[in-house]
Amino acid sequence: MGKLVVIIVGPTCSGKSRLSLNLAREIHSEIISADSRQVYRLIDVGTAKPSAAERKEITHSFINSLDLDEKFDVSLYEKQALVKIDKLINLRKIPIVTGGSGLYIRALLDGIVDLQADEDLRKELFAKKENFGIEFLYKELTTVDPEAAKIMLPQNWKRVIRALEVFYLTGKSITTFHADQFRSRSNYNFLLFGLNWKRAILYKMIETRVDEMIKNGLVDEVKSILTRGYSETLNSLNSVGYKEIIAYLKNEISLETAISLIKRNTRRYAKRQLTWFRKDERIHWFDIENELDLITIKNEILNKIKAAL
Repeated sequence: MGKLVVIIVGPTCSGKSRLSLNLAREIHSEIISADSRQVYRLIDVGTAKPSAAERKEITHSFINSLDLDEKFDVSLYEKQALVKIDKLINLRKIPIVTGGSGLYIRALLDGIVDLQADEDLRKELFAKKENFGIEFLYKELTTVDPEAAKIMLPQNWKRVIRALEVFYLTGKSITTFHADQFRSRSNYNFLLFGLNWKRAILYKMIETRVDEMIKNGLVDEVKSILTRGYSETLNSLNSVGYKEIIAYLKNEISLETAISLIKRNTRRYAKRQLTWFRKDERIHWFDIENELDLITIKNEILNKIKAAL
């Protein structure tokens, strides 16, 4: 059956953290965060991190691990998270991965093509795109890697360029790399669960959470970060909640407008998250109408874990 790993996904504000905590308490395990922002220190209020008390009770990985100006990407996450997963399994614990960063989850499940970029090759491919158009590059791909071209649209030029990069650097199809990554995951048994609220209820919860963030000091948190000398252009601060408050502090918009934008942009982000996750047919979805449903869901997941052991 493979090494058991539980993964809980869903849009922001759906109760993933709460459910994961309750599961971890039941099975005496730890939580591996799959959130591209909670990994950074200092951005606490706007990322809705588990509380210090919750993190003390249940060990969380990839929360408060980095300074705001440290680089972190999906490739690093994949490598480090797999190491952590294996450590927990060796301790006879069932890892619980939870988060809303779809790319991080996909990297764990399927792997990513991890090659060192060749800047000269990349510049050459980008120059071809600018001079001759993406159709020219797509035709080139159909010649050197027809297998990859079959599963790509010409308009998705970033994927086309990446596939050409892989071929010219290795002589292999990008699909071969994906297949190799899939084989490397065959010794894991991933149980995937998704939380799906009715949209109107989810949006109401998002608005409530944003109001609570403002009440809990989001503005002061951003002020403190900028006072410490961190640049407002950092990738870690280029996220919903922080970029709007930064605009407010620069007198570009009012606080009322900032709050309204945070709510709107969070709703849009939640919609994108759901769109991403719904494409993955491996996820078992739970429909939720109220928070009491999370108790039932926890028990259902526990039953599925027992059945998989």
